[in-house]
Amino acid sequence: MHIVLKWTLRAVLALIIAALVVGFYKREEITRLLAVNSLFDQDRIVSNFSNMDGAFLHREIPKGAGPVSPLPEGAPMLMPDAYAQWVTDRSVTSTLVLKDGQIVHEAYYLGTTPDDRRISWSVAKSYLSALFGILVDEGAIASLDAPVTDYVPTLKGGAYDGATILDVLQMSSGITFDEDYLDYDSDINRMGRVIALGGKMDDFATGLTERFAAPGSEWKYTSIDTHIVGMVARAATGRDVPDLMAEKLIAPLGLEQPPYYLTDGVGVAFVLGGLNITTRDYARFGQMILQNGMWQGQQIVPADWIAASTAPTARTKPGKIGYGYQWWIPVGAGPGEFMGRGIYGQYLYVDQQAGVVIVSTAADRQFREQGVSASNISMFRDIVDATQE
Repeated sequence: MHIVLKWTLRAVLALIIAALVVGFYKREEITRLLAVNSLFDQDRIVSNFSNMDGAFLHREIPKGAGPVSPLPEGAPMLMPDAYAQWVTDRSVTSTLVLKDGQIVHEAYYLGTTPDDRRISWSVAKSYLSALFGILVDEGAIASLDAPVTDYVPTLKGGAYDGATILDVLQMSSGITFDEDYLDYDSDINRMGRVIALGGKMDDFATGLTERFAAPGSEWKYTSIDTHIVGMVARAATGRDVPDLMAEKLIAPLGLEQPPYYLTDGVGVAFVLGGLNITTRDYARFGQMILQNGMWQGQQIVPADWIAASTAPTARTKPGKIGYGYQWWIPVGAGPGEFMGRGIYGQYLYVDQQAGVVIVSTAADRQFREQGVSASNISMFRDIVDATQE
């Protein structure tokens, strides 16, 4: 009995030592996995969204050597009566309103500051759309009707075989992809663990094999489609997205702080939601878009691309929110009214006719509840109306 106990204790000790060794060499992966699992916890979410570089692989985007572009202050506006309650209800962390290019409201909440580089989540998709428009204009992308496999042959034989570039820009690939953020086993959360454990996003995308519809026949919001847009951009140029973004979009904007992307284990940018930028710098991008791609006397993004990408051309259901090329168009939108939108309450809202850009960041854990999205859009429209008074 004594010998059996002795060998049992030795075996347990060996397992403990082995676990410690594995834990030491895999400590970064374990740390990132733990960060993913606690990313949206109530007591951590606000801080996490301002400090994503502390837990995940990331890559800074050089902002260029040029001067910071001016963002002048105008006369402060009077916010709508319901604004203060909305800020509380929606766990808003910052809002900034530009009217005719001037700051008329700027506020930070829940301990955030103007220097915080906040995670954009899916607002990042709209940035990629703008970059893609530049590449199309430069001739790197010959046609939106080209199959994605023309640029990324590794997608042949998978779910994306037969999809065009336009299909993935409009979220109409027909690919089966579960976007339920509350389901641990959903595709979107499996993808998050790929990022956390240093895996390869390209391998994840090429490994998807199922469709629910033929490419181009039906619209369904599918974040992995945006990764395919990024794969096409990389293949067409032979450069990675942070490098392209730095040269063609970020440096010309004259930002206050260098943004950064979360990346996978081989440095590929998490283009569908991993861009981190300050509130003021989100506003600079939004104002450039409002001005049809013009910024500080330079045409950064082609005006015809902005018009096309923000038009509700995707096959969304009648009477429901519209979609363009990685931009959302609210129900009942007037001309030039569109937005970038991310989970947990991130918005970049543009009303070109009113001359208004609204940036709103949040840590809203109820963002998916019925009526929340509509109430946010209603608040933005109330703010637009208030700027006209």
